[in-house]
Amino acid sequence: MHWNGVSVALSIQEQFGQIDIYVFDQILRGNITAPMRVVDAGCGYGRNLVHLLRVGCEVFAIDEETAAIDHLRQLSASLSTGLPEENFQVGLIERMPFPCEFADVVLCNAVLHFARNEAHFQAMLAELWRVLRPGGMLFCRLGSRIGMDFERVRDNIFIVGDGSLWFLVDEEMLLELTDEMNAVLVDPLKTTIVQDYRCMTTWVIRKRRS
Repeated sequence: MHWNGVSVALSIQEQFGQIDIYVFDQILRGNITAPMRVVDAGCGYGRNLVHLLRVGCEVFAIDEETAAIDHLRQLSASLSTGLPEENFQVGLIERMPFPCEFADVVLCNAVLHFARNEAHFQAMLAELWRVLRPGGMLFCRLGSRIGMDFERVRDNIFIVGDGSLWFLVDEEMLLELTDEMNAVLVDPLKTTIVQDYRCMTTWVIRKRRS
């Protein structure tokens, strides 16, 4: 039984990789399914894409790190997805190469808090929203100051627990953005507090159909 337990655990890890638990939650609830077209903005090495590649989602991704995109292209090929390498591109979120209303789902996990300032944050968010089709879902997980106090450096830039400078949102800002974008909250805001270090908030919204 012990070895069977290990075998099952390895199988789950192979299927889902090091997926963010809140992305996993959206998959379990049927909000991200094949054959949806998914854009991962700031994909890194594809930790949230293993399962989606396996099940046949039409995956596109962008990241500023060449090594990350090379890895993701190799991952896609190793899973025999048939997706062209051009689906995975080196680039910036604020200047994504994808058409307007392109994706059923846009993921942006642990990226937006690296915005340099308000203008940079708004530029990235505008691009995420632009490429999402009406009725589509935007999943963002980002640093916030919901539940903890941080030292402010300027405007929305704060010092988090490891000394890094992050652009931190709060509840009021996210709810105002939801209204300004004429979006619908898929879930209430959910925040995880990491003791003496950071707060990470999950903000999931849907674009209204016209």
